[in-house]
Parts: sequence; structure tokens; C-alpha cells
Amino acid sequence: MAAESSFDIVSKLDRQEVDNALNQAGKEIANRFDFRNVDAGIKWAGEAIEVQANSEERANAVLDVLKDKLVKRSVSLKAIDAGEPKPSGKIYKLTVALKEGISQEDAKKIGKIIRDEGPKSVRAQIQGDELRVSSKKKDELQTVISLLKGKDLDVALQFTNYR
Repeated sequence: MAAESSFDIVSKLDRQEVDNALNQAGKEIANRFDFRNVDAGIKWAGEAIEVQANSEERANAVLDVLKDKLVKRSVSLKAIDAGEPKPSGKIYKLTVALKEGISQEDAKKIGKIIRDEGPKSVRAQIQGDELRVSSKKKDELQTVISLLKGKDLDVALQFTNYR
């Protein structure tokens, strides 16, 4: 009898890559002519990232620079949740929250997609903030990965522990 194969679906951030993107964005903002004299800046604020500038438009431009750097470092933009710029004295600040883990609601959606559209012998179990997908056939697991990569989900997914 064949042993059962499985993999985990997770949503994790590579903090080092986010930090590298933040540092690169900071350097670009410091050097770009269009960010001169606008109090533009970007920094860590606890577990989130704080963006600031002297206008709503400049704050959004700083955010665009950060997004560009994240994409270049292969960090999914689905892993960030940017707020709206809010005035704070003479400057505008916006907070960028980082999202990790799969919520129960998203885990149920993913499980339903696997049950409805995936091979019938594949099982998906929710385990905390991740999903374990198992089947007797490795081909079916590959089919599930392809299926999920083709879906536009609200969460950045990685596939780990493939065995």
C-alpha cells in the first residue's frame, strides 16, 4: 500500500526581504529629487511599517516605492495591508500592516476550493493558521498546487513540507 503524501499551505513573510525592501525604499526616497523638501520617510513602527510625507499624494508615492521594492524582492503585495494617509500635524502618515498566517475564513475558502474543484481523493485539514493537504497520489497534490496558484485569493500562499 502506498504511503500518503502531503504538503502544507502557509502564508509566511520573509522578514529579512521586507527589511531589505524597506531599506532600499528609504535610500531611494532620500536620493530622489521629487521627494526633496517633502518630509518623506519610511521606517519600522513595531510590527508594521510607517510611511510619512507632507501631503497625501507624496505619502502614497512613498508607498508605491515600497511596493516596487517588495515586488523586486519577491514579497507578495497580498502580504501587506496599507491604510489611508491620515494628517498628523503638518505631515501625513500611513501605516502598512504585514499579514502572516491564513485566517480561519480564508482556510475554509481554500478547503472548499480543494473539495469542489480538486481531485476527489485529496483531503485538506485546517491546522491553526495553515492547511495540510494530503493524498495517496503525488500527481493529485501537484494538481491542487496548480489549482490554487491559478486562483486570485486574498492571501499570499506558499507550499511547504512536500513529502
